[in-house]
Amino acid sequence: MTSSEADTVLYSILALVIVENVLEIYIALRQVKVYRNALKVPGELTSHMSETTFHKARKYGQDQENFGIFKALLMDVLLLCVELYIGLIAILWQHSLDIVNYLQWDVSNEIVVSCVFVVISNVLSTFKALPFKIYKTFVLEETHGFNKQTGGFFAWDQLKGFLVTQVLMVPITAAIIFIVQRGGDNFFIWLWLFTGILSLVLLTVYPIFIAPLFDKYTPLESGPLRQSIEDLAASLKFPLTKLYVVEGSKRSSHSNAYFYGLWNSKRIVLFDTLLLNKGKSDDSELTDDEKGKGCTDQEVLAVLGHELGHWKLGHVTKNIIIMQVHLLLMFLVFGYLFKYAAFYEAVGFAPGIRPILVGLLIVFTYVMAPYNAIMNFAMTILSRRYEYQADEFAFKLGFADQLGQALIKLNMDNLGFPVYDWLYSTWNHSHPTLLQRLARLEELKEQKKLK
Repeated sequence: MTSSEADTVLYSILALVIVENVLEIYIALRQVKVYRNALKVPGELTSHMSETTFHKARKYGQDQENFGIFKALLMDVLLLCVELYIGLIAILWQHSLDIVNYLQWDVSNEIVVSCVFVVISNVLSTFKALPFKIYKTFVLEETHGFNKQTGGFFAWDQLKGFLVTQVLMVPITAAIIFIVQRGGDNFFIWLWLFTGILSLVLLTVYPIFIAPLFDKYTPLESGPLRQSIEDLAASLKFPLTKLYVVEGSKRSSHSNAYFYGLWNSKRIVLFDTLLLNKGKSDDSELTDDEKGKGCTDQEVLAVLGHELGHWKLGHVTKNIIIMQVHLLLMFLVFGYLFKYAAFYEAVGFAPGIRPILVGLLIVFTYVMAPYNAIMNFAMTILSRRYEYQADEFAFKLGFADQLGQALIKLNMDNLGFPVYDWLYSTWNHSHPTLLQRLARLEELKEQKKLK
């Protein structure tokens, strides 16, 4: 292999990185233009959204988008291209070898070196991302009234996140290297089976053991809301075993609800910010800004009707199957390409040095980048289809008005801007916009009248 091959690979990767990010930035700039020019509340929302709230949402959206563009230019274009050009990956690998040698471990053991490499890379990534996280939390989110974190809470949160990541990533890395080394010509099948089983394990373990390390989960108190949720779950034969409220308000005032669990043991989690007055009967503990926010019990039921629609319609299972097929294809391509020497020399390695983990990174992140972009777009389109279907499911449960009201409330409480550039929305939004969802609910009402 000649150095020109490695140069061709390097410049092709750099071109892919630049083209992909320029496209993303162009699409983002289209939405920034919308934020500047959309100055009136849409007619569908005039009775729900004040001019003040509309302009707050417009400013919040604009600030978020400008921040995202700046971060993309600095981190994903300038810094990433420099790192690739100078061969930072190879430099970090050499440091990993030096550390293993210093600790008098076996430098010929690729599993050991790869685990050290993962930790060093994660440390570097954490420090690179930290200034942006701090700005987003304590400047952007704080300015718009969403941040609830103190400096100490944030620091402890980041440290816990880093430690948990290492505890998970190091053994996973070791297992991946071991499978590739010992799996023979068809190692990619064993690798796919391992990641499939691992995904199911993490889906089960994360909410029970890991998520509580970061947020407080308490059972929803007995009362009308709990009884209504249990009745709704029973009517749909949803195997509800636990019903929690997560104290998300200590982190942010954004709201959400979700369910998790496999087979016949599922749990529903409500953010306290989703509930009216955070679910408190006595609002004296709330700030003036928090009072009156959240959804009524019927609106919470409508939101859960939507979420349970995803389960009843098999959306979660379908997504898992799609992602497993996707992973099998990725590992198959990796199995054919990871020994190509030019990939490694392109990112700074000497001839003959081909770390498995680096090959996985190059193939998954750069070689498959065009395919990944197409796949992500296809999944975005599919997700929007699923959202419409889940809305229709909640509509058929009798939550037409309540779901519309909940969507409007959540949009306003989260300062969601209701107007979007068509290309920006098509490319980025996994959910239809608020106006699209409200229009669809109206269509369903009209169809029902005609029957």
